[in-house]
Amino acid sequence: MKPGEEVVVPVSLSMDPYAGPWNKEQAAHLLRRTIFGPTFQQITSAVSAGMNATVAQILTIPVLDPPLTVSANDGIAPIGSTWVNSVYPASNPGASENSRRESLAAWAMIRINQQSLSIREKMCLFWQNHFAAEFTFDSRATYNYHKLINTHALGNFKQFVKDIAIDPCMLVFLNGATNNVFSPNENFARELLELYTVGKGPQIAPGDYTTFKEEDVLAGAKIMTGWRIQDFNSTTVNNTSSFFHAQIHDTTTKNLSEHFGNATVANADENEYANFIDIIFQQPAVATFICRKIYRYFVNYDLTPTVEDTIVAVLAETFINSNYEILPVVEQLLKSDHFYDIALRGTIIKNPIEYMFSIFNATHSVPNYSLGINYQLYFNAYALCTTIGMSYFQPPSVGGWTAYYQAPSFTRLWANSSYIKLRFDFASWVTLAGGISVGTSKWGVNHLAFLNGLSNPSSAPDVINDIVTVFCPKGLSATNILTLKYILTNGLPDFEWTIQYNDYAVDPNNTTVSEPVKTRVALVLDRLFKLPEFQTI
Repeated sequence: MKPGEEVVVPVSLSMDPYAGPWNKEQAAHLLRRTIFGPTFQQITSAVSAGMNATVAQILTIPVLDPPLTVSANDGIAPIGSTWVNSVYPASNPGASENSRRESLAAWAMIRINQQSLSIREKMCLFWQNHFAAEFTFDSRATYNYHKLINTHALGNFKQFVKDIAIDPCMLVFLNGATNNVFSPNENFARELLELYTVGKGPQIAPGDYTTFKEEDVLAGAKIMTGWRIQDFNSTTVNNTSSFFHAQIHDTTTKNLSEHFGNATVANADENEYANFIDIIFQQPAVATFICRKIYRYFVNYDLTPTVEDTIVAVLAETFINSNYEILPVVEQLLKSDHFYDIALRGTIIKNPIEYMFSIFNATHSVPNYSLGINYQLYFNAYALCTTIGMSYFQPPSVGGWTAYYQAPSFTRLWANSSYIKLRFDFASWVTLAGGISVGTSKWGVNHLAFLNGLSNPSSAPDVINDIVTVFCPKGLSATNILTLKYILTNGLPDFEWTIQYNDYAVDPNNTTVSEPVKTRVALVLDRLFKLPEFQTI
């Protein structure tokens, strides 16, 4: 049975604060779930700091640095500066947009590869999947959408929904920018209820989905009429925005169903949509729906009735009691006895971005070339992630990536036969063949930096044990451990590896001694990255 396939029955169903052992296994589990590819040093530092201090650090959201201009094709923003508040050139704005779009794609990969010890990137991916949108025809709007996600990553969810509802990128994606009193468009109102807040329950009658009715969708569409976008691709205004156009807003009183207490929503012009959202958030279903998604993302796909009653219900209560603050919910989960249950390790198959950056980040592999080459390498990484199944900024549908909602497979969808082969090809490419390239510049695994960061690089058994700690949530069988050690030592006694490493350590710039060490580590990692145990977090 492959990792991630079994139905997990946790031993602990307690949301009490975790008070068990705190060692490398627990610290590594926490970091794998909250950042992309923790290093051995980050794991050992987390052990020293303790759970509470580590969680506090993880839940700190750093300032978001904007993407930079790396091509003269931008036409306006100088190379090395940001373009996010720049107009478009009157001549060839299409080339400028292409340049900015590539910069934005590379920037997303830079953030993940150069992450701090913060949950920010995992939360941004979670919310990008939740509020699924896509590249617009103005990259400034796409950037602002993701800046909004960053701002609210652990903030107030009710305000988050209000802000996303009139975000220009979302208004374009779900046709809110064409929604008017003469021709109401239901797209956003439907997704607001079905995907963003209360969720779609079982259909209990025609047009009745337990948590909302079709009449609520129609009322919501009317409530949302009147919002427009402006200054997309403008050559005179330096950013996009949305605005309210009262003349095309439906000013009638809207009636909601019994699922919302038969509430009425009177005309309030540009404030009406916020009043509607306040009514939605009076329903406990909002908290339950969001906490289910948080649980599946950070813990396990298997939502049994017992997990619903003892875990999700507790998180939902915290969510409601905090007036829909996200941070207390995530903090409670990450500090819970349930989260650290050994049965929950390795139950989530890595998405393509997690797969790529669990390799790069854990091995200290960061490109170090000129600004332009670095951005090109990161853009190539973005394109490669798309090839192996996940395009950042481009979820496949309004529901996000199917691996996060399609039962019963869930994250096992990332590991189909086509994608697995591509993963293995990538692993060999970056461990053995130099990696992603731009001309003669290559970005691959930093084998020696990784090795030197382990606890005792001159000891073959310790090297393998540390590698397992970093990369394998459920450990490895004795047979696999012996196989990896055999590869590392080339079948020789352990002391031969000690001699080989020590010769390198004395003269690290001598390729005669460094290259053989690098080769042995590369062969070990290439083998490891293709094992089932590496595919999970």
